[in-house]
Amino acid sequence: MHCHPVDPMLCPLCGQANRCAHELEKASGRPQPPCWCTGVDFAPELLARVPAEATARACICPACAAGSAR
Repeated sequence: MHCHPVDPMLCPLCGQANRCAHELEKASGRPQPPCWCTGVDFAPELLARVPAEATARACICPACAAGSAR
């Protein structure tokens, strides 16, 4: 199995930018407002789709989070 490094700025489900304010602050050194994800309840089914190597290392993007809100 070929392992790819986890990019904390990309959604582990779709590969798009996750807009993580915490990671943006770390990368830029500039304070950011609270992350968009602080106001979202992630469905357990969505969280279960995150690959084990990305768990607690990369955030789900707003589009994937919105798709699970159905």
